Amino acid sequence: MMRRSFLLTALAATALAAGCSGYRPAPSAFHDALGQPYVLDSGDRVRVTVFEQEGLTNTYSIDQAGYIAFPLVGAVPARGQTLQKLESQIAAQLRQGYLRDPDVTVEVDQYRPIFVMGEVGSAGQYSYVPGMTVQKAIASAGGFSPRAQQGNVDVTRSINGEVMTGRVLITDPLLPGDTIYVRERLF
Repeated sequence: MMRRSFLLTALAATALAAGCSGYRPAPSAFHDALGQPYVLDSGDRVRVTVFEQEGLTNTYSIDQAGYIAFPLVGAVPARGQTLQKLESQIAAQLRQGYLRDPDVTVEVDQYRPIFVMGEVGSAGQYSYVPGMTVQKAIASAGGFSPRAQQGNVDVTRSINGEVMTGRVLITDPLLPGDTIYVRERLF
């Protein structure tokens, strides 16, 4: 009888350990990405200002193909660009027969959304706000459900064109476009 009890305990411990084997800590690139210049992607909306050119100064959305439709020059690739690179690109294209010395600035008007899934009150797409943490995103989604694992979550993030998933604390900062998955707790 004692041997059977030991065997059941060992089996339960093995099953519990197997349930935890899916743990993937966030790769170092997750935290490194937080200190990098912001990289534009589809869903972002940018405010382009061309000094003394009111007809060109406007807000432009980055389409699904990763371009903005800019007057005079047409489609300008924005996906994967920093704000400074996009400024240089637009200025270079405007110099080709349109303006002598364009002064262009680009700033983010609206960031692409984040997504909150799993054990939350109302899963879905939410607006990203600079400085947003996992905890604030979950609060936007109606908070944790009664079955939620509340200590950490899985975040999926695109870094340099590669999609990565890692487990982070709820106090960790987010980036635009992140997908948060709140797991169900075991007990």
